[in-house]
Amino acid sequence: MPKLKTRKAAAKRYKKTGTGNFLRRHAYKGHLLRKKSNTQKRKLSQNICVISTDIKAIKLMLPY
Repeated sequence: MPKLKTRKAAAKRYKKTGTGNFLRRHAYKGHLLRKKSNTQKRKLSQNICVISTDIKAIKLMLPY
C-alpha cells in the first residue's frame, strides 16, 4: 500500500495535541492592527481548538 501524503498547507496551520484534537490560530491578526485594541490583539494571539465538525477533514489532510 502506498504511503499517504501530508498536505503541507495544513501541516503549517494545525498542530495535533496529545488527546487527538487540533490547535489553530485565530484569524484577523495578519494586518490592519493599528485600529484594533490591545485586548483584541491579545485574544487573537491565543491558540484555540478546532471545532468538532472540521476534525474529520483535518485528519485526512494530516495522516501522520
